[in-house]
Amino acid sequence: MSLPRRSYYYRPRSTPCDEVLIDRIGDICLEFPRYGYRRVTKQLHREGWMVNHKKVARIMREKGWSCRARKKRWVVTTNSNHGLSIYPNLIRGLAISAINQLWVADITYIRIMTCFVYLAVILDAFSRKAIGYALSQRLDTGLTLSALKMAISDRHPPPGCIHHSDRGVQYASHEYVKELTFYNFQISMSRKANPYENAHAESFIKTLKSEEVHLWEYRTMEDVLERIPYFIEDVYNQKRLHSSLGYRPPCEFEAMVMVTQNPCQSALISPL
Repeated sequence: MSLPRRSYYYRPRSTPCDEVLIDRIGDICLEFPRYGYRRVTKQLHREGWMVNHKKVARIMREKGWSCRARKKRWVVTTNSNHGLSIYPNLIRGLAISAINQLWVADITYIRIMTCFVYLAVILDAFSRKAIGYALSQRLDTGLTLSALKMAISDRHPPPGCIHHSDRGVQYASHEYVKELTFYNFQISMSRKANPYENAHAESFIKTLKSEEVHLWEYRTMEDVLERIPYFIEDVYNQKRLHSSLGYRPPCEFEAMVMVTQNPCQSALISPL
């Protein structure tokens, strides 16, 4: 055909399909600024894109969309120097296999212009869903108790559900333990100064800080009250992909589990 070899092997650098893909990757990175290429790839797969993770990584690198780690700054929120009762760790080696089998609780801080705001949160360890939370400028039992009551009201846990936390005075207080005992929880606490024994809660806090708190400049308590519930309920529970859940959001994962465990019931309540 009298064509040079380079014409036969030539491939255009960018196709219309690639342009659409790049735009979609940019939209995902804009909505989830801390997503790495693996989560971006999984989100594209959920939307029907047939794309390799290497290509996604290359595009994100070329466009400068790759997320970067942020250095941690620590503020102590746990006071375990008290004379209250301490409970043994019940979750070491525990195989988590069901919803409402294990709840994990923790506290973190959010800096605003004049002070700190404290967040108490409770997660279902099986689905990673945030099921209870509370915000306050006071680091006391009232904060953790509000988060616990929200979780109980929403989930109605069965007797024997394990509640795991650190040894902080907010969780060891008489009022908090009384509430756990009333609802027949098994009380579990991690060892002193050992965050790895509450890894699920620590992972949530890391996600909250990197994907929400560090991306916004909260000035007032009202800013925090507006953004944090939105992130927890609309982003973290409903949209954010969790690698430990097969790259599904917690609410979707729980719905899938309910369908698997109760196929007849799910058929009755499925939309027409």
